[in-house]
Amino acid sequence: MSLDALKSAIPDYAKDLKLNLGSVIGNSELPKQQLWGTVLSCAIASRSPIVLRELEPEAKANLSPEAYTAAKSAAAIMAMNNVFYRTRHLLSDPEYGTLRAGLRMNVIGNPGVEKVDFELWSLAVSAVNGCGMCLDSHEQVLRKAGVDRETVQEAFKIASVLVAVGATLDAEATLNA
Repeated sequence: MSLDALKSAIPDYAKDLKLNLGSVIGNSELPKQQLWGTVLSCAIASRSPIVLRELEPEAKANLSPEAYTAAKSAAAIMAMNNVFYRTRHLLSDPEYGTLRAGLRMNVIGNPGVEKVDFELWSLAVSAVNGCGMCLDSHEQVLRKAGVDRETVQEAFKIASVLVAVGATLDAEATLNA
């Protein structure tokens, strides 16, 4: 399956998702590496086997080996960071914010691709995982680097559509099993 096959698997009741999937990937104005790195990292973060299985080959074909690995690294490190920082933020005791994290995050400093691309992927994964602190942090880095709001929004639009497609197709697979 490919992007087209994934779109065709979306049921009629979710036609908007089919249209949005085609739009956010097929009509994206993001450079190819930013687009496909966002797609891959969000497909992983969506936790949908169907979405990941169907989009990973196209992502791999459109990314350099370094960008492919970096996009997977963004999904991996943000899975950890989003839980840690979201929990720290949600706890009512502000003292947790003063404690040393003590978690390794070396890939953020040396992701193997342009820092802006990795930050964009990290922001998109943070949108999937719902970590406000991480969203703010990555958005600020992107904005300071000159990335416009439209580009930032493009990344979290991709995140939102992939999560919705994954939830819909996974539900259909369960209901039709």
